[in-house]
Amino acid sequence: MLKEKLASYNLILASGSPRRQQFFKDLDLDFEIRVKEVDEIYPDNLKAEEITHFLAELKAAAFEGQLASNDILITSDTIVWHQNKALGKPKDKADAFTILKSLSNSTHQVITSVCFKTAQKSTLISDVTKVTFSELSDEAIAYYLEKYQPFDKAGSYGIQEWIGFVAVTKIEGSYTNVMGLPTAKVFDFLSNLE
Repeated sequence: MLKEKLASYNLILASGSPRRQQFFKDLDLDFEIRVKEVDEIYPDNLKAEEITHFLAELKAAAFEGQLASNDILITSDTIVWHQNKALGKPKDKADAFTILKSLSNSTHQVITSVCFKTAQKSTLISDVTKVTFSELSDEAIAYYLEKYQPFDKAGSYGIQEWIGFVAVTKIEGSYTNVMGLPTAKVFDFLSNLE
């Protein structure tokens, strides 16, 4: 469906995330993967969506001057926003434990920004999902970290894994956004391209 509409474009997904790559496959899109190493550092004064906007645009900027006229580069960034601070990927197992302990018995936001860059312009979209966790015991956190090792995930968890089944009591917004990509918004944006 969308594949035919986008036949004249070359979609480039600039993400090493297996989850984002799978989403694009599941959306039945033809795309290529091009990943560049980018230091994901942002100014301290940024908050919430400002952070993910900045990082998605930073990742896109690495391709400046390298896009053909029919290329659409797609970059994105996801953070967990909790207690007025950004929780990215954990530094190590101890950091992951601390992060999950802080999410226990509370509600946090998962924020994703997606940048669509062409040779002419860039467009940003974003999504926010509220996720509520029940109280997690130290044993449950330790079990999850040992068995699933979610060290490549913002907020130290994957909602599609064991912890999502046992700890998530409420979700307000896009489920796929919590996995790293607001697929409905991405589909809508690409469907409305001229």
